Amino acid sequence: MASLPNPLPSLATSGLPLPPGTLVDATVDGPWHEPLLWMADEPASPGAWDELRAAGRAVGLLPVLIDGGRRDQWPDTWDLDPDSTSYPGDHDAEEVLGEYWDDCAPDELDEAEDEWPGLAPVPAVEARQSSDSLAAEIADECAGLDGWFPGVRAALVPARRSADIPAAIGWSGPLNHENDVARLCAVLRSWEDRFGIRVVVLGFDTLTVSVGRPPTTPAEARAVAAEHFAFCPDNIEQNPPYDLDEYAEKRVLNQETWSFWWD
Repeated sequence: MASLPNPLPSLATSGLPLPPGTLVDATVDGPWHEPLLWMADEPASPGAWDELRAAGRAVGLLPVLIDGGRRDQWPDTWDLDPDSTSYPGDHDAEEVLGEYWDDCAPDELDEAEDEWPGLAPVPAVEARQSSDSLAAEIADECAGLDGWFPGVRAALVPARRSADIPAAIGWSGPLNHENDVARLCAVLRSWEDRFGIRVVVLGFDTLTVSVGRPPTTPAEARAVAAEHFAFCPDNIEQNPPYDLDEYAEKRVLNQETWSFWWD
């Protein structure tokens, strides 16, 4: 994957105010030639994501919360595969989603929807605050003992933009759906542009993003639900309500977080 110079090898001498942490270079093929991410050794407290954003921004590092899940799986056991990851900018989001739709929709959707409906429009209602500010608020809800993801750890990743974080580490969470996560990151880039998303939490096979400008009408939400189905069919096929219209109403309309899980 094309990338900027990686500041992680010199992190110890960078002067960044970081808690004790570990550089992760473990991949499915053995140690990578440079660290893929830095991760704190202890669980994150509310405020950690925003503090890391402020600290890392100047040197090209972006924050993400890492979820070890119930199985206590951390990135050194995730089978990261940067060698098989291309560059998100080399892919077109609409083409990627259209291909996924054509592969999955005819067999998996109950309703008769044969043609890819195209990308959803930018929501008509303006964002109520900056995307980074909302992401910081969502991250605070995720962290801490009483958070949505108890035990998450704060991490820094060398990436141009938040949407590129999965590709920057060679994340293989969606492997059963897509073996080059950069193609999914091309979609995340498009969502970043249209909906103000930020990658907030990454797990072994899960992804949670904040949504700075969510759909506010049923029609907008239904169009986004189609994109979600193409992006992650398991969200609809293996989780209630098993229907795009209901999914749009319950999981997309006015929702400031979107979560995805790949079987």
